[in-house]
Amino acid sequence: MEKTDLRYLKSLSNQYPTVAAAATEIINLQAILSLPKGTEHFITDIHGEYDQFQHVIRNGSGAIKRKIEEEFGNAIGAAEKKAIATLIYYPEQKMEQVLKTEENIEDWYKVSLYRLIRICKSASSKYTRSKVRKALPKDFAYVIEELLTGRPDVSDQEAYYNEIINSVIRTGRATELIIAFCNLIRRLVVDHLHVVGDIFDRGPYPNLVMDTLMQHHSVDIQWGNHDIYWMGAAAGSQACICNAIRISAKYGNLNLLEDGYGINLVPLARLAMSKYDNDPCTCFKLDYREDEYDVRDAMLDEKMHKAITVIQFKLEGQMIKRNPDFGMEGRLLLDKINIEKGTVCVEGKEYPMKDVNFPTIDWENPYELSAEEADVMERITMAFLNCEKLQRHVRFLFTQGSLYKVHNGNLLYHGCVPMNEDGSFTRVKVYGKEYSGKALYDVLENYARKGYYAIDPEEKKKGLDILWFIWENQNSPVFGKAKMTTFERYFVADKKTHEEPKNPYYRLLENEEIVNRILAEFGLEGAEAHIINGHIPVEAKRGESPVKCGGKLLIIDGGFSKAYQSKTGIAGYTLIYNSYGLVLAAHEPFESVEKAVQEGSDIASHTILVQHVVRRKTVADTDIGKELKSSIEDLEALLDAYRDGVLVEKIN
Repeated sequence: MEKTDLRYLKSLSNQYPTVAAAATEIINLQAILSLPKGTEHFITDIHGEYDQFQHVIRNGSGAIKRKIEEEFGNAIGAAEKKAIATLIYYPEQKMEQVLKTEENIEDWYKVSLYRLIRICKSASSKYTRSKVRKALPKDFAYVIEELLTGRPDVSDQEAYYNEIINSVIRTGRATELIIAFCNLIRRLVVDHLHVVGDIFDRGPYPNLVMDTLMQHHSVDIQWGNHDIYWMGAAAGSQACICNAIRISAKYGNLNLLEDGYGINLVPLARLAMSKYDNDPCTCFKLDYREDEYDVRDAMLDEKMHKAITVIQFKLEGQMIKRNPDFGMEGRLLLDKINIEKGTVCVEGKEYPMKDVNFPTIDWENPYELSAEEADVMERITMAFLNCEKLQRHVRFLFTQGSLYKVHNGNLLYHGCVPMNEDGSFTRVKVYGKEYSGKALYDVLENYARKGYYAIDPEEKKKGLDILWFIWENQNSPVFGKAKMTTFERYFVADKKTHEEPKNPYYRLLENEEIVNRILAEFGLEGAEAHIINGHIPVEAKRGESPVKCGGKLLIIDGGFSKAYQSKTGIAGYTLIYNSYGLVLAAHEPFESVEKAVQEGSDIASHTILVQHVVRRKTVADTDIGKELKSSIEDLEALLDAYRDGVLVEKIN
């Protein structure tokens, strides 16, 4: 036995000091391997749509309904099943309604508790008792464990079991117990949540989505392009800060910054009123929701929208100039404006501009901030850096997130793997070295983390620039287009200049050889390996399918954001991966929590794809299973060391 192995076994013996302890743990781990794998839930492109997000999380994309159907079948009617589902989704709100309308509340409590216990037993059956015990709410841990493990069908336990329920009702704790059971069921039905990018932008409440994710029992996040620049903004990238403010303004959502995060935008408002007071800002009209926006704010918000956009183009120009490797010289457009003629030269062709009022631009040095703009950016940057809530959210994105994830045989990412027309991986220069495929993801993620965490100022500056690069560079995996035509969309009427050609990746998705090459690049192979992809809305109303390459690649962005629903025709796709296989569902728009509680309405979901596995998946087939098998091998080596006399048991 090598010295390294012996040192490790000595360390392991501190945890398992005897043959009995090591053998017991082997038995425990071996048994766990035979349990069914937990259910994984995949969701993407939330874009601040908090109510719809909450509902999909609470109903587990139909997993709760399926569990109710499995448990009760034809034993109860459809209306009762719907009522149980609504109770599990929204227990607090549903209980308020029940307490107001139910005449015999004691009978209702008993019936509901017995049904919830049955569902909870079924949901917990695929876990060890230890894992279930850890999930139990503190206040009701003893009561719930007794109700889940008790046997009311056995005469010796029937009275004991029933008395627990009667006592809970008599002591006035039934409502709280029902809520605890509902929360536990939701937690047990979905074991793990994957968010495949774009939590931020468009919708009004990404901050509330982040609060919910931070309370989730098990979650990972693959960063989307709209998440990345918020991460950059929190790290202090001024170009990213401008994007965060500009897009919030564009969608009539500055309240997110001011009320949601407490960021003071008064300096920007003063600049806007000072420099654009008489400017109608017709190119900067807002795309707001009438029921969620006070139109009295529109005039000021449009001026702020223009002010921050001009600052953004200046700061981005500075970054492009200091990073020639980014290959973005074609996006330097401020110096291509002919202010006398009112035109701009885009890719060698001159176009008339819709707006030529730029009071803060020095045409000798168009990318320099004016003194007033520099002062505004300094103040706002400090506000972003010192915003405790935003920093807490972004730290969570860094700790729980990454640019991609390989998990249980699936490859998850937002956007695309940058490719050439021939299907080869694009070689991208990053600070003097070329990277492609998985290596490109790894180096970009490394620099992104430096942008937030690095102490060395040079490394931090590189990281900050990379965060912006990931947001809009043509070779960014999460952007996936040849260019971002923000300038042209504001100032040039000719829509040909607005086009953003997609990376060849999107034209190669039905090529099995290409898809297999991507999977192999990230260490996956075989018929059961899949790519789970977010970012590009699937236009279902035009007949486009989210299922690509015979089911090897699934695009699950289908319009969660209301801003996209007119284009997609639906309100998003989600994916469930349980021990029996994959279930891909399309969802209709969610109306409101109030309607869901009052009428028992749910998101109408349509199953798009069901892929059954050849053999029901167990924990042994998962990544955790691989770790457990490795632990078993180590414990078996420890047993051998004890039995061979290499190590001595520590018996007290």
